[in-house]
Amino acid sequence: MKKIPFRKGTLTLFALIIPLLALFAHVALRSGPLAPIPIVLTAVEHKSITPSLFGVGTVESRYTYKIGPTLAGRLKSIDVDVGDTVKADQTIGAMNVVDLNDRIAAQEAMLKRANAQLEEARTRHEYAKTQSFRYEQLYTASSATEELSDTKRHKMMVAKTGLDAAQEEISRISAEREALIALRNDLFLTAPADGLVVARHADPGTTMMAGQAVVELIEPDKLWVNVRFDQIKTRGLVAELPATVTLRSHAQRTLKGHVLRVEPLADAITEETLAKVVFDQPPVPTPPIGELVEVTVILPSLPPAPTIPNAAIHVVDGKLGVWQISADKLQFTPVVTGDSDLEGHIQIHEGLKAGDQVVVYSKDPLSRRSRYRIVDQITGETP
Repeated sequence: MKKIPFRKGTLTLFALIIPLLALFAHVALRSGPLAPIPIVLTAVEHKSITPSLFGVGTVESRYTYKIGPTLAGRLKSIDVDVGDTVKADQTIGAMNVVDLNDRIAAQEAMLKRANAQLEEARTRHEYAKTQSFRYEQLYTASSATEELSDTKRHKMMVAKTGLDAAQEEISRISAEREALIALRNDLFLTAPADGLVVARHADPGTTMMAGQAVVELIEPDKLWVNVRFDQIKTRGLVAELPATVTLRSHAQRTLKGHVLRVEPLADAITEETLAKVVFDQPPVPTPPIGELVEVTVILPSLPPAPTIPNAAIHVVDGKLGVWQISADKLQFTPVVTGDSDLEGHIQIHEGLKAGDQVVVYSKDPLSRRSRYRIVDQITGETP
């Protein structure tokens, strides 16, 4: 049997290829697609957390005053504009009603005539009363007939009726006059409280209807935030809980406040719970009414339970769970999560127990067949 001759060139080629293959295998297994994926592990802790609730709301005034006339007329003057501050009972404008003063003058003339009629009716009543008493005594002394005594008594009663009617007429005219005077006083638009003018809806010369607002006034030191929270996460939301309010116009401006009340009516369409949050100190400068803000409410602390970082939670095949190291093997464990806090921790109701090792960070996505390598930190992934 003949031996296959080997040439010197062939041996040299093999000598070059074998190290290259070995190097390729080494690179593929260490840093290529077949290399172990670096992972960072954390232990499940049994501890209490303080959950938080995030919501978005708008800045609103607790009290908005819409100031306008109580009767139809033409706006005579308006002395304030948007942005002006006013004091309580300050006159800010006036209405012009053409015939109101004439009507008051007519009522005063009628009142004078009614007073004169009252005096005349009082005099008649006193005279008829005197005559009735006199003829009653004469009838007792048999100096006058009973018919004449009854006639005088009847005249006294008629005079009394006339006196009562005159007094009622004076009361009616006085009431109408006072009503017209009060109506004239209402022609002056006055501020009901110290506040800030935020809207002006009319200019002098505009015809206004009764109840139509001329200006709108708010109290800048009495603002609140109308907040909306996801109903699923509002367990434990009650009044007096502390809150922080971040203004959208000033991303770094965070103000302290607290929950004033949780509204009894929720939004059935958006499935949100509504709440009112007030500022602990009035914000300076006053934020625009209607500005969007971000609100975080600190909820009561929860009882101790298995807790892991939020970063460890993944969704695989539609299931929520974590990658867990058990008996040196990588497996996906479905879990039932609970509340989370601002530090990035979340409680686990089912699936894990204290001391279990779970993957909190990995350089690449994991699968059940992934090879892994445990490290302390992954650059750019862990804090």
